[in-house]
Amino acid sequence: MSDARRSEKTNWIILLIGAVAAFPLIGSYVLYLFWKPDEFVNYGELIRPVPLARGSAPAGFEAVRGKWTFLMFDSGACDAYCQRKLYIMRQVRLTQGEDMNRVERVWIVDDAHEPAAQLRNDYKGTHMLPAGADLATGLAPAGAARDHIYLVDPLGNVMMRYPRDPDPSLIKKDLRRLLKSSRAG
Repeated sequence: MSDARRSEKTNWIILLIGAVAAFPLIGSYVLYLFWKPDEFVNYGELIRPVPLARGSAPAGFEAVRGKWTFLMFDSGACDAYCQRKLYIMRQVRLTQGEDMNRVERVWIVDDAHEPAAQLRNDYKGTHMLPAGADLATGLAPAGAARDHIYLVDPLGNVMMRYPRDPDPSLIKKDLRRLLKSSRAG
């Protein structure tokens, strides 16, 4: 084989290796720019993170800082829907097994009603805090903060909300995935 022919073959091999190496990079840019997924893996709706700054968080919120936290807003009178949210938060936390200590629950009581003693006993471990500042601003459309359960990351950012009447098994999957991929909390 002549030197010219060998040199041409070597050039083609180098080009082929370069193309194979560049394909993932080029492919990722093409997918990023032109492909939008119809569905996402998570069940909860990711929201623009809303930081619970130390000044705006209610008194007592420092006790849960550094952990993943379920957060809900509701009246201290707590109707059936409020009790359902409390139940879901408790049960989803319990399903996390050894990771359940990385998850806390907070109920922001957004009115002057005091939660009943029976309710406090039934949901022992749930931090029941007074609203203080208007924390619900920016979390949901006006007046709809009570319709959701929120998830707060260990840094104190509200980053996900679940729909009204959520499916607990799907919340469990979301939380399990977050706890598995995160060392925080």
